[in-house]
Amino acid sequence: MDLSIDLLSPQAAPAEWLVIATGVAALAVTVPRRLWLLARNAITIAHEGGHGLVALGTGRRLEAIRLHSDTSGLTVSRGRPTGLGVVLTLAAGYPAAPLLGLGGAALIGTHRVTLLLWIATALLLAMLVMVRNAYGILTVLLTGAAFLLVSWLTGPEVQSAFACAVVWFLLLGGVRPAFELQVKRRHGGAPDSDADQLARLTHVPAGVWLFFFHAVAISALIGGGRWLLGI
Repeated sequence: MDLSIDLLSPQAAPAEWLVIATGVAALAVTVPRRLWLLARNAITIAHEGGHGLVALGTGRRLEAIRLHSDTSGLTVSRGRPTGLGVVLTLAAGYPAAPLLGLGGAALIGTHRVTLLLWIATALLLAMLVMVRNAYGILTVLLTGAAFLLVSWLTGPEVQSAFACAVVWFLLLGGVRPAFELQVKRRHGGAPDSDADQLARLTHVPAGVWLFFFHAVAISALIGGGRWLLGI
């Protein structure tokens, strides 16, 4: 089998009931606090991966990514302490998960589930190279292994269900962190959040950056949902 042809070839569209069922399942994981605290690790991977990818894309030197068991994370890059590169790097974290979900929804909407799974696997393996703590390595390794196993060992129906569930979770789960940050800041917490660091760098109020995070996440959810549901 020619893998390149297989990756680029369209597959059968997921059944409408499957898209709806996986969306409900993703919502059920995103809303309850206990399940969210566990599942949020996947959003943190996307968040820190977004910082790292944009850091590299803007010419900064990516030194380390750390993921912690409390679902926090840290991406360390070197370069100019001011300027467009560091601003884009800081701004990339919160939008990363919803934008990845939007991209995934576009691939599912064009019936390229296999390509989606392999792109996700490649991104996770690339991120693994830069992770510098044991918990982070384990988390990314297990997540990448899940994508790899589904890609290699399951049929089209299982792959479609897995891909839809992941994309829905990125879209829905990508909305919640900005609201959590807003609540923390209202109670005097998170003084060094991405929004606050951006405010100090750009002299644009942190509330404006929070609005930007909300706008991207909600827009991606609406656009991604329309792609998934074929509206």
